[in-house]
Amino acid sequence: MKLVSWNVNGLRACVNKGFHDYFHETQADLFCVQETKLQEGQISMECGEGYKEYWNYAEKKGYSGTAVFTKREPLSVRYGMEEDREPEGRILTLEFETFQLVNVYTPNAKRDLSRLDYRLDWEERFRHYLLQLDKKKPVIVCGDLNVAHQEIDLKNAKSNKNNSGFTPEEREKMTVLLEAGFVDSFRSLYPDRTDAYTWWSNMPKVRERNVGWRIDYFLVSSRLVPALTEAGMDPHILGSDHCPVYVVLDEEKIPVS
Repeated sequence: MKLVSWNVNGLRACVNKGFHDYFHETQADLFCVQETKLQEGQISMECGEGYKEYWNYAEKKGYSGTAVFTKREPLSVRYGMEEDREPEGRILTLEFETFQLVNVYTPNAKRDLSRLDYRLDWEERFRHYLLQLDKKKPVIVCGDLNVAHQEIDLKNAKSNKNNSGFTPEEREKMTVLLEAGFVDSFRSLYPDRTDAYTWWSNMPKVRERNVGWRIDYFLVSSRLVPALTEAGMDPHILGSDHCPVYVVLDEEKIPVS
């Protein structure tokens, strides 16, 4: 079973830059996107036969938003954490027979850290939400988590130490989440791999020189680790300032709850 996640930074723009070529090439069972930046009816996707579409639109136009394209019918779909709504369109949860998928676009603390307190509170609520889901079935979390967890996860760690996405507070929230029973799929397989990034600034030549950050993830419940066969990213795929990330799981090794 292959799952793909991509912060497209505007789906309409990304579609004009080859999104569908990559989508059809991957043949993913589940394809998740973040930052769709559109409202209902503003785009018609060409996903092909067999895919179902689920969207969570932000109330604010041209902002945030998530979507999931899936070959398999979910048992249920949820659009928020405490309530079945998320005004910024940041969360989609699809329940399947043996696992639950959470597609998430984590709030950015902003360059001046003016939204850091909100971000940290959101992280607390999100961890609680995931733990409640995990009591029922194993969880797969994917999306733009807006944090480089360790120094190995960005090119210039020292100069970014207190910047948004690499503050001690944000990194600690990721540590606490992992210690609560979740595993970073990529680091589980490749603990020492360097220069593996998923986001690059739009500054000139930054992406060409691979001066990036790894802020897009697939996290899995610890009991899914035996089913994990591959995890990685496709940095050669353009169309967004993020690149797609993916994970492959052996469904026969997913425990039945």
